[in-house]
Amino acid sequence: MKKSFLTLALAVAASAPVAAQTSAVTDAILNQRSGLLDKARASIDKAATNEKTIGKAKTWYTRGEIYEQTMDNPIFAKQLQPGEGTQKAFESYTKTIELDGKAGEYGKQAVPKLDNLYARAFNDAVNSYNAKDYDKAISSYKLASQIKPTDTTAVLYGAYAYEAKQDLAGAKASYAQLQGMGYKSVAMYARLIQMARTEKNDALALQTLQDALKVYPTNKAFMLEELNMYISSGRGKEALDKIDRAIAADPTNSNLYAVKGSILDQNKQPDLALAAYRKAVEVDPNNFDAQFNLGVYNYNRAADAYTRASKLSLKDYQTKGKGLEAEGKKFFEASVPYFEKSLQIQPDDRNTLTSLQKVYFRLGRNADSERLNARLEALKK
Repeated sequence: MKKSFLTLALAVAASAPVAAQTSAVTDAILNQRSGLLDKARASIDKAATNEKTIGKAKTWYTRGEIYEQTMDNPIFAKQLQPGEGTQKAFESYTKTIELDGKAGEYGKQAVPKLDNLYARAFNDAVNSYNAKDYDKAISSYKLASQIKPTDTTAVLYGAYAYEAKQDLAGAKASYAQLQGMGYKSVAMYARLIQMARTEKNDALALQTLQDALKVYPTNKAFMLEELNMYISSGRGKEALDKIDRAIAADPTNSNLYAVKGSILDQNKQPDLALAAYRKAVEVDPNNFDAQFNLGVYNYNRAADAYTRASKLSLKDYQTKGKGLEAEGKKFFEASVPYFEKSLQIQPDDRNTLTSLQKVYFRLGRNADSERLNARLEALKK
């Protein structure tokens, strides 16, 4: 009899640790349901480190739920460090899926939970950014990126937060991460170019610009920027040769002619610039830059004629002044169709509105001038 009693006692003793740890998960759930989230966390954290329950999907799913509820509780949330709740819930739901798969009893419930955590982390990051707490924003964006590793949005916004913090190394690392993910955008390359300039690294700026042109070979801003770099470094002829080669390869690309016109303008070759702009408009009448610059060309010619007339002596004005003013009026009139077309293409462009309003005024078209002035005032509001 004694021997049997001892055997039974040993069996009960051997089973005790398992029961105790299983009850830790049960205790966590009961405390969770009772709203005692501090006790629920203590119990579930113990269960998550015990060898008997660490491998159970239920343990980790319960842990994720408890940390989520703690974050939403105005009292118990104060017991968590910033970002701790989201981080631990993320770890818990990830572990749940790892153990149970996405089709398991707990795994399939964990998948939408992760989506909710991504939204929470991203919103936390946005709120921190708006509050100018850039370190916290960066941390939250990184967590959001952890939750959805293939999503580029959190990485991109994290780069913006680094820039706002003036941490160029961090921003560049984020942009490099984006490029490694296959992300491309004009804005990204523009920011990288600007950062290289801020660091006074002209070689890097040019290399980045050339990388951008490989992805966006017909982008007007990038083409003009590259050519400007060539000109500023004393390579003006090379710049024009480059654009001419591009035109030869793609003669129906209106942007190339518009860029060439801009380069010639900067080189003080207005007649050649005029020809390039006219060609751009011939190829594509809706090329805003070419239409606007043709307007500017005629506007400047008109202004020059009126300026020369105003500087004449009274005697010279009587013989030459009227002719110069007539020439100026002719060029103002010539600018109108180009500015009007520009405004048709981009109705809210302030430069076009301002230029055309002045031309109307000089031509005595007061009603048209006042109409555009009203539009300019409306844009200020």
